[in-house]
Amino acid sequence: MEKGGKVHPDCINASNPYHECVEYCFKRIAEAKSDADEKGNNDISKEPEERTIHPDCINASNPYHDCGEYCFKRIAEAKDRIEKNESDIRQREETPSSNISDQNDVPLEQRQTQVDQNDGDDARRDQNDPDSGHPHLTEKQKKLFELRLKMNEARKANQMAMVAEKKKIEAPAEIRGISKQKWLEDRKKKIGKLLESNGLDMSKSYMLDTQEAAQAKYKKREKEPAAYGWDVFNQRTLYNAYKKRTKNIECDMEAYNKAKEEDPEFYREASSLQYGKATKVPEENIDRMVKELEDREAKRKAFSRRRKFHEEKDIDSINDRNEHFNKKIERAFGKYTLEIKNNLERGTALPD
Repeated sequence: MEKGGKVHPDCINASNPYHECVEYCFKRIAEAKSDADEKGNNDISKEPEERTIHPDCINASNPYHDCGEYCFKRIAEAKDRIEKNESDIRQREETPSSNISDQNDVPLEQRQTQVDQNDGDDARRDQNDPDSGHPHLTEKQKKLFELRLKMNEARKANQMAMVAEKKKIEAPAEIRGISKQKWLEDRKKKIGKLLESNGLDMSKSYMLDTQEAAQAKYKKREKEPAAYGWDVFNQRTLYNAYKKRTKNIECDMEAYNKAKEEDPEFYREASSLQYGKATKVPEENIDRMVKELEDREAKRKAFSRRRKFHEEKDIDSINDRNEHFNKKIERAFGKYTLEIKNNLERGTALPD
């Protein structure tokens, strides 16, 4: 293989189509091969049987762990603690029953927490005081040991956070429709209990409504969409208009009863001989009717529509449909025919 014009397959930049290996690349490849050979020889030379592992060490399952003075010290402390607990138990058994009863007054959970606190204090003391736990380590090794302890604490915290987040994500989310259905069922049960206590069934549930609630229900039922188009002339809208017109009319019941007594045929039929005969109407009633008609006319004039007719505008259409069509034509071609229209209006476009 020629150097300078090709790419070596072991080069880290071999995937780059624009790269060409130089002296630096071949030097790095040679160094990497020598390092790999040395690591392989070291791994082969080291056998698992050479490791120093105590069977009681908590890290005995780690194939890369070698027990040191710290491990043996912790194992010895644990054995001393176990022997001390066994001696305490033996002393309690030998003590009189009165002392046993006093000790039994302390709950088991409290005694267990005390033992755990003592163990935790010992471990914390060893961690906080690097000189006492592993005096044979150098400063860098002590610093590395402290960093590993912090990494283990961070790893545990991350695992706990992951578990909590997973529980939160996997929790079944309650759908809105299900919540509403559940609320309706609970409300129905409450109403059923109230009706049963009063000796009623579910068909009489309206008796539990207050006056305000009943009025709100009736108003909601009476609400209907506004009429539009030809539907404005139906019987309901005409009746509503009649009620609006007669709302301000004052009725004199004494004069009405007096006129009915004087005229036996006050309500005439088609077979009556007085059919079509004009009755006497007081002048006050006629004036009231005229005033009502004038008010209606004033309201009709005051009513403004969106498409209002302008009397001063020039008339260039024969009906509403033709007017609408002319507006469309003017919008599309008005700017092109403006000059012709002005010439026709001035008379200058006519031939001589």
